[in-house]
Amino acid sequence: MSALTAIHAITLAERLEDPRLFRQYAYIDGKWTHGHREEAVSNPATGEVLGHIPLLDANQITAAVDAAESAFVHWRALRADERCERLLAWYDLLQANREDLATIMTLEQGKPMPDARGEVEYGASFVRWFAEEGKRTYGETIPSHIPNASLGTLKEPVGIAALITPWNFPLAMITRKAAAALAAGCPVIVKPANETPFSALALAELAERAGIPKGIFNVVLGEPAEVSRILCAEPRIKALSFTGSTRVGRLLMEQSAGTVKRLSLELGGNAPFIVGPDMDPKEAAYAAVDAKFQTSGQDCLAANRILVHESIHDEFVEQFAERMAALTVGNGLESEVDLGPLIHRQAVEKASAIVDDAIARGATLVAGDQRQAPGENFFMPVLLTQVTPDMQVWREENFAPVAGITAYSDDDEVIELANDTEYGLAAYVYTHDIRRIWKLMRALEYGMVSVNSVKMTGPPVPFGGVKQSGLGREGGATGIDEYLETKYYCLGALGSVSGS
Repeated sequence: MSALTAIHAITLAERLEDPRLFRQYAYIDGKWTHGHREEAVSNPATGEVLGHIPLLDANQITAAVDAAESAFVHWRALRADERCERLLAWYDLLQANREDLATIMTLEQGKPMPDARGEVEYGASFVRWFAEEGKRTYGETIPSHIPNASLGTLKEPVGIAALITPWNFPLAMITRKAAAALAAGCPVIVKPANETPFSALALAELAERAGIPKGIFNVVLGEPAEVSRILCAEPRIKALSFTGSTRVGRLLMEQSAGTVKRLSLELGGNAPFIVGPDMDPKEAAYAAVDAKFQTSGQDCLAANRILVHESIHDEFVEQFAERMAALTVGNGLESEVDLGPLIHRQAVEKASAIVDDAIARGATLVAGDQRQAPGENFFMPVLLTQVTPDMQVWREENFAPVAGITAYSDDDEVIELANDTEYGLAAYVYTHDIRRIWKLMRALEYGMVSVNSVKMTGPPVPFGGVKQSGLGREGGATGIDEYLETKYYCLGALGSVSGS
């Protein structure tokens, strides 16, 4: 038996310390629910079928809305500290089951185990953050311009929230949304990606154990387009939060227009990674490799366009290629693996097409021999130079381990190049010149700019973009506002005479 075969000969449930965390049902109103049809879920590293999920019909999805509506009355009536206690219990369970949650994630998504453990930690941190933030949803007192009246505001939960989440971060994208909504007093209906449903279902199991009441945390599964259409058209759902592509985000906006939902959209990115002339080429190149290849490039924050000052370009490319060559590609369950597979074969074909397009338009392939790929869903890291704005690798969020490098001559040119995209999620700047830092930080049209650091996210951060990278912010002091309405009140003095 080969090492690869040995790795996937054991079933998913058998790999877990607590097999009950592996669920193959939807979760509605505190009940594990079958569908009328099933769909297989496979390990992208091996092609092995991990399990099956139910595809729900419209009536079952409506039943989830019914359950959330019934549960909302009690959940919103709880004191903020009572909701906090349940969320903190959920947080404790996430931490206690970190290894099992990471194993589920690696098997269904493919990312290496260290990355999966990191995502569990990251995802749990939002539960803790919003558990506490829910106790700080303050209103305000407004100095009155009306005689004999007191004015102010209250914050109230917006209502049922639908959460549509992606496959690249199958746990953290749920907790970042759900913890904020639950802390605000809103029940949630989670629609995870069909490629990675088991992380979401494990979260539901742990939410139940934490004492989150039935109907408050629901997980529905089905044909993505059909489920999204139903959730968008449902008038009782007051908020919709989506993480995914800009194309799908636009469609959800259109479908939600008829019910005028509160929308929170974290959409595509096309992050520039700008390297100033004063940087050590090796230091900057190693950071760029980290920024580009996280989650095998399947990350909205991944460095998509690497812009290097012409004075250090050649040495930077040499250092980048050397560091990239040291990355190990393989099954995420194996030790010392840096990059796992892409999510499915279509992603590999797209990555290949992007590389072919760049070469056809004049880019130079420095490294990236796909004959070394250990399986059909794997794509070896690619380095391209002489990348220009007419190439797909420049214009599109490639969501693959394909790095494109472009030389620039001065700050004004690099600002123009960096902003030459419809996206505006995140940008990286590497320089020690404080004047350049301030100039770029202010001029870059992005919701987030990280200077001399690849790591930029976390619970205190208002995560989100501008332009066509989305609406609203997740995390930080404002993340809970996506699930709150501001109610204004005017309290007139009893017995007062109008105009007196």
